[in-house]
Amino acid sequence: MEIERQFLVSVLPDLPVDFELLEQGYVALVPEIRFRSVNHERFYLTVKRGAGLSREEWETEITAVEYANLKERLFPGTCVIRKRRYHLPLSDGHIAELFVHGGHLSGLNYVKVEFAAESEARAFTPPLFFGREVTDDARFSYGALAREDGMKVVHEILAGGA
Repeated sequence: MEIERQFLVSVLPDLPVDFELLEQGYVALVPEIRFRSVNHERFYLTVKRGAGLSREEWETEITAVEYANLKERLFPGTCVIRKRRYHLPLSDGHIAELFVHGGHLSGLNYVKVEFAAESEARAFTPPLFFGREVTDDARFSYGALAREDGMKVVHEILAGGA
């Protein structure tokens, strides 16, 4: 089970020097079946089901060859997502994961914080640099953002309000 809150970030805070390079793509969108590369060194296959604050998640490490094979089998109409992940310690002890995107999602900055329990997630007070919360917005998922027009989803959320 994955419990997290998610926010769009319009103004980036000062970023640390260290980050991870991520690439991810999807071979299915319902449920979301994702493959990911971390720094072109570690590779994962993840299945996610559900939406909102709590979702089912299963993940396993795969080989570089398996990753390459999956990358050739992208879900039709989707792109590989490219992003940098920064780990930002928060004053309350949580770690925020901030994603700065490239490629077809250039201009998208997004942050998430994971929690051990839903009550902990609900009690969380986001820092000022966190923007619009998209945790419960059904339009916001990386499966939707992986589509070739993924930034259109972001613009619709920003234009349409919470």
